[in-house]
Amino acid sequence: MDADEVRRQLTTPLGAPAYPPGGPYRFTNREYLNITYRTDTAALRRVVPEPLVVVEPLVRFEVMRMPDVTGLGSFLECGQVIRVEHEGEPADYLHCMYVDSLASIASGREISAFPKKLGAPALYVDTETLVGTLDYGSLRVATATMGYKHHELSEDDARAEIGAPTYGLKLLPGYDRRPRICELVRSQITSMTIKGAWTGPARLQLFEHVNAPLADLPVREVLSATHILTDLVLGRPALVHDYLEGS
Repeated sequence: MDADEVRRQLTTPLGAPAYPPGGPYRFTNREYLNITYRTDTAALRRVVPEPLVVVEPLVRFEVMRMPDVTGLGSFLECGQVIRVEHEGEPADYLHCMYVDSLASIASGREISAFPKKLGAPALYVDTETLVGTLDYGSLRVATATMGYKHHELSEDDARAEIGAPTYGLKLLPGYDRRPRICELVRSQITSMTIKGAWTGPARLQLFEHVNAPLADLPVREVLSATHILTDLVLGRPALVHDYLEGS
């Protein structure tokens, strides 16, 4: 393989890349269980990077089932999203994401700024209850329950919840183990079709784990819960702030 061919490659290993070229990724029947809760302001400020600002101590715990994704197949994802502001604009900060697909983990980290690592989420209906869980290794670290389709949620409210501007931190070390890329990235989902949306009562339990520390943002009060079914296309990431500039 000559140098020009090498430059045309997207990722490794050559001949069997971790994820396919192409895009943008299209999601069909993407299903969300979202629980928004109040936590401790000091805990958020320890993990939210400048120039993002914590105004209210709000976190969204989300479990997503993605059965049909172009290029990536079928997988599940779970994580925490923190309510922030950037230059006065309300937004979400992606704090952590746990995924059961190597292709999704690799593409999310390399192409964008998704803080993905390996985990075992689940989303299912247990009689009259929508259940979302996250296991890390053999241990349970989160359990969420919501009343199944108790009340319809307006399409506008569903769009606002999953279509807010989203920020992520991309860190890539050089060979000397000092940062080679250290950037704040912004993206937004603008292409979506809401196929169903509901709200209802919910509960959330987070369990202590050193390598999956969701409980470091403790649940003080559950504020709302949503169940959303949608088709969508991920927005392209854009650089907002380079932490290495001028260093």
